[in-house]
Amino acid sequence: MKNYPPQFKADAVALYQSRPQATIRQVAADLGITPETLPNLVRAAGASRPRGRRVEVPTEPPTPLEAEEAALRRRVRELEEEREILRKAAKYFAGETRC
Repeated sequence: MKNYPPQFKADAVALYQSRPQATIRQVAADLGITPETLPNLVRAAGASRPRGRRVEVPTEPPTPLEAEEAALRRRVRELEEEREILRKAAKYFAGETRC
């Protein structure tokens, strides 16, 4: 079993929690770890994904443009987080191969 640094573990758990639509296999593949490792990291962190959907009652329905903007902002946030985690993982694994 590989020994991952605490920051990588925390980032992996954060990515898993931030992507409720993604499977464990998809998140693990994005991180370059086995699908068996990710649940162990999540369990060790005592974390879980939010269950169910949050119900927010808007005062008035958003316009199509506002809805699209909100969706794009969420996607940008998700992609930035994934990029940062993958950048850290690449640094970690690059350092490991030089030893």
